[in-house]
Amino acid sequence: MKSSKVKFLLVIIGLISMYQKGMCQSVLPYKNPKLPIEERVKDLISRMTPEEKFWQLFMIPSDLSDGKEKYKNGIFGFQVSAKGNKDAAGQLLNYSAASNALETAKLINSIQKYFVEDTRLGIPIIPFDEALHGLVRDGATAFPESIGLAATWDVPLMYRVATAIAHETKSRGIRQILSPVVNIASDVRWGRVEETYGEDPFLSSEMGVAFVSPFEKTGVVTTPKHFIDNSGDGGRDSYPIDIDERLLDEIYLPPFKACFERGGSRSVMTSYNSLNGSPCTANNWLLNEKLKKELNFRGFVISDASAVGGANVLHYTAKDYPDASAKAINNGLDVIFQTAYEHYKLFIPPFLDGRIDPKTIDSAVARVLRVKFELGLFENPYVNEEEANKWNGNPAHRVLAKEAALKSMVLLKNDDYVLPLKKSLKSIAVIGTDAIEARLGGYSGPGNNKVNILDGIKNKLGKSVNVIYASGCGRISPEWLMIPPNNLYTNVNGKTQNGLQGEYFNNIQLTGEPVITRVDRQIDFGWTLYSPDPKINFDFYSVKWTGKLKAPATGNFKIGIEGNDGYRLYLNGKLIIDNWKSQTFTTKLVNYHFEKDKEYDIRIDFFESQGYARFKLIWNVGVPNDWEQKISAAVNAAKKADVAVIVAGIHEGESQDRAYLNLPGHQEEMINRVAATGKPVVVVLIGGSAITMTNWIKNVPSILDAWYPGEDGGDAVADVLFGDFNPAGRLPITFPVFEGQLPLVYNHKPTGRTDDYADLNGQPLFPFGFGLSYSNFEYSNLRFDKKQFSKDDSTMVYCTVKNTGSRDGEEVMQLYIHPLLSSAAQPVKLLKGFQRIFLKAGEEKKVGFNITPELLKVLDINMRWTVEPGTFRIMIGASSKDIRLRDLIEVVE
Repeated sequence: MKSSKVKFLLVIIGLISMYQKGMCQSVLPYKNPKLPIEERVKDLISRMTPEEKFWQLFMIPSDLSDGKEKYKNGIFGFQVSAKGNKDAAGQLLNYSAASNALETAKLINSIQKYFVEDTRLGIPIIPFDEALHGLVRDGATAFPESIGLAATWDVPLMYRVATAIAHETKSRGIRQILSPVVNIASDVRWGRVEETYGEDPFLSSEMGVAFVSPFEKTGVVTTPKHFIDNSGDGGRDSYPIDIDERLLDEIYLPPFKACFERGGSRSVMTSYNSLNGSPCTANNWLLNEKLKKELNFRGFVISDASAVGGANVLHYTAKDYPDASAKAINNGLDVIFQTAYEHYKLFIPPFLDGRIDPKTIDSAVARVLRVKFELGLFENPYVNEEEANKWNGNPAHRVLAKEAALKSMVLLKNDDYVLPLKKSLKSIAVIGTDAIEARLGGYSGPGNNKVNILDGIKNKLGKSVNVIYASGCGRISPEWLMIPPNNLYTNVNGKTQNGLQGEYFNNIQLTGEPVITRVDRQIDFGWTLYSPDPKINFDFYSVKWTGKLKAPATGNFKIGIEGNDGYRLYLNGKLIIDNWKSQTFTTKLVNYHFEKDKEYDIRIDFFESQGYARFKLIWNVGVPNDWEQKISAAVNAAKKADVAVIVAGIHEGESQDRAYLNLPGHQEEMINRVAATGKPVVVVLIGGSAITMTNWIKNVPSILDAWYPGEDGGDAVADVLFGDFNPAGRLPITFPVFEGQLPLVYNHKPTGRTDDYADLNGQPLFPFGFGLSYSNFEYSNLRFDKKQFSKDDSTMVYCTVKNTGSRDGEEVMQLYIHPLLSSAAQPVKLLKGFQRIFLKAGEEKKVGFNITPELLKVLDINMRWTVEPGTFRIMIGASSKDIRLRDLIEVVE
């Protein structure tokens, strides 16, 4: 009896011991937090089915509202509650805010609970979102746009901003952000310059590291994008890139490398375009050889939204979507980012039929799972919901947003010291729609209690000063509108419908039987990436629309077509526009007399012979052609005031590149007419990129670039205008005189002959690093710890800077370096250091820069980063052009 009791006790002790060692079958190795992560990853992968592996490599916007059963095999992660709509191009997500902080946290916890507790393996998801300059959610703080943050030239400030955004992000349960954009903005025509940190690899690297580091330390994965260059010829978004490895390594790669190696970024997003003939989502050299082997990147690589299919649809390097999927994963992509659940059917086949090497699949899955384990999601999958409201909308974050806005503003011109304005003035005219819109820039949430510039000025001056507002002409003065569905009719099977009947043919002659017939409510099409219908050829088809047009008013109006390739327009059987040729994009309008409520037979013929069709039926009925009156009202407002502040802006954004860099609409004419009153004029610029000013810059004394200044931008602008803050922002991009100079960057390599044109020189309007102050600063006493040293050694360079003005202020001191002799041509100068220094009026400080071997490295003729012995020019100045001090150092073997 005693023997059996002893045996029983020994069995119990043995079971307890096995449990404590993680050997009990009830605790699987991948669920044991005491085991190394690599062991847990390997064990979990060994238990996964091919379907489960695929779903760990597939990410979409969703919230389980489409049915939990669909996700029984798990998924990489969701963009929770974001609207999964497509834009006009049919490919991008709409990142509109969808829910407040607490609601998001609760929803993410409920979704996470399903995957952790109700799926076979219990693999948690990574909820992801956008947080370029603040989380794109209701209740999140909206900081200045990225280009504005770069214009602060203040790395510690960027770190604090990113820390605030990271807290707001993680407290909602979001564990990955598809940010930042560290692409080099080498052509300011690109519509996404606003999202970047400018044209320079050093500045972009420092800002990028300062942004990603707090997120990664907080447990939120960052995703620098778009690997590796997202704009091509003409500054066009996602245009093909054909550049050599040297340029990639010297200019475009450093910010990504810095984010990986110094910032700890554990994810990276590829770009839509192709690099040297291969889509970046399926580029073996870029992803496998360069990123994973040479840079030893251990995180996971995701595609941009719907980009994997782009290899089939856009680049024609895959025969269909499964083939595109196979080529992407085999060539280094890890995670496929799509916009809808149903898309999985297009991409899963090669995961199951052997077209993707199982080892490659396991390697990609391991990269994802490794990060999920590192984030602690298996042990702590849920977020503390009480933290959400603590961090989001935090008053301290709003104070920080204003500080960032103040430090971002760049004073471009200040003749006759018009700024700062005196608070004792009797009246001020504030002109421009941008004065009241409080635009936040691309990839923004709604912001909290936004303060526009008009209100900021009113807040500053109170009721003692008469603030006169005039909207002015605005950024857009439309000359026509699209004809709405309510004015178009067609009869189908005896029933009247709004719109026109379209007959679509798979030829360009409108012959034979139509492939499809349908009613199109409005003739407004952008068939740029896809054909009008799967049955229609992508690049060789024609359409005939017929029906009735009902006139809303009596009078002589213009009617016509805006579009490319061939079109004809008939009214009551008469041909009124004949553009039946494939040549260019045109807008053609003709005068036509309409009678109110009368119906006119309408027919439109259109053919497309090469793809990329854009087509609109337009007229000038109802166009508010009142821009001249609005300019006159602005002029009158200025005449009544002591000073006029004109707030002018540009239009830009994703897939919104700019061929013209001048202020759009009639804003330039408005500036000149207001300036002609003789009143002092201050122009405040709103936008995220360069603006040409040839037509008006000589007529105004003061120009302030406020970028997109964030939710408290109005108060910040007012503080600068009235001298409560001394501006010290610096340009992170070069402003050209004219578009014909582009691309124009300060860090180009030496020319073989000349920089100039026959009709314009090659100098910028405002150089990289430029910015004025209400103070003046004097540089002196350049000196070195040692001027000769070995290539493995360092030296310090010092100088003295003095505030010679009457106001306290900040100066951004910039260090540039150029080797006088090297084995391969090097840029004429490269930024290698900067410091934002505060000085009281009359104060002087000794400032030092540490010149390390890392700063002196060049990419030599053999494509190796090395310090080549020789002489280096050391330059310290207030911009890339305004060099105040310079001397030489020598590096010896």
